[in-house]
Amino acid sequence: MDPLLYLGGLVVLFLLWIKVKGLDYVIVHQRWIFVCLFLLPLSVIFDVYYYLRAWLIFKMCSAPKQHDQRVRNIQRQVREWRKEGGKTHMCTGRPGWLTVSLRVGKYKKTNKNIMINMMDILEVDTQRQVVRVEPLVNMGQITALLNSLGWTLPVLPELDDLTVGGLVMGTGIESSSHIYGLFQHICVAFELVLADGSLVRCTEEENSDLFHAVPWSCGTLGFLVAAEIKIVPARLWVRLQYEPIRGLENICRRFSEASEDKNNTFVEGLQYSLDEAVIMTGTMTDTAEPDKINRIGLHYKPWFFKHVERYLTENKKAVEYIPLRHYYHRHTRSIFWDMSSYSPPAHALVSLMHAHTHCY
Repeated sequence: MDPLLYLGGLVVLFLLWIKVKGLDYVIVHQRWIFVCLFLLPLSVIFDVYYYLRAWLIFKMCSAPKQHDQRVRNIQRQVREWRKEGGKTHMCTGRPGWLTVSLRVGKYKKTNKNIMINMMDILEVDTQRQVVRVEPLVNMGQITALLNSLGWTLPVLPELDDLTVGGLVMGTGIESSSHIYGLFQHICVAFELVLADGSLVRCTEEENSDLFHAVPWSCGTLGFLVAAEIKIVPARLWVRLQYEPIRGLENICRRFSEASEDKNNTFVEGLQYSLDEAVIMTGTMTDTAEPDKINRIGLHYKPWFFKHVERYLTENKKAVEYIPLRHYYHRHTRSIFWDMSSYSPPAHALVSLMHAHTHCY
């Protein structure tokens, strides 16, 4: 049979099945079909486009000039809202499908949407050891650029698509937070457009009350348009030690001990039942033992939480060397463990496409 006819027949049968079952049923109960055929290809195209765009803009040094224009545009929108009487609340005009959340933001339909198209890394200042970024810059962008320059963030939340704005206005935590605190604690300056349209910069010394009020404010104090964040020297590898622990008291005690030891750059625990967990401690290094290297971000590698579970099953300690960027985004491919809820056919495609877009 002609391959095209065969494919056409499958498409017809697929459409008939959707018609019989209903589109809602297919999306909810067989969502891997929708994910694999539509969402993943679109996600790859979207990620590749924005990665190339960010790289070109940074290399051409055009981000700061464009940034000033975008800030003025936000100020214009806010002042227009004031001229109209400020009858509704303001909110960002970012669509829900761009956020790392399942929540439907119905409030955006009734509030004044302020369009904030700000997704560029503006400056890397290695003398002051800060990076200045716009609010929609995500963790994937930051690691791709900073790691290539030999720098990194002290606290880098692991999912690629988490944005600076979300981590500042909400909160962010990572396996290095036992040393550096939350994401807000590595920020040294914020720039906001307030409700009167004015642009304000705040630091520990300048407008300090606003500086300390911005984190956890969920955007209620103003629109974040830039942030300056501390950076630290990066290394090529993370030396990661896995330690299976049983018994809830033992788990809590060992995790506390590991967190109190400031020689551990990274501390993480994955708990698989009430009294079974694996505690991981890591340090950055420029050298690795060749027979212990694990490039966990490659598409054919098991999802990180499944890989870690193996040490619990086998009840053994182990040491591995993971490339720094692979370690940072170790939970991205599986969205921690959420992707395990999809049907098996989705696993391979999800892993392959994430590998091509998140491990450049």
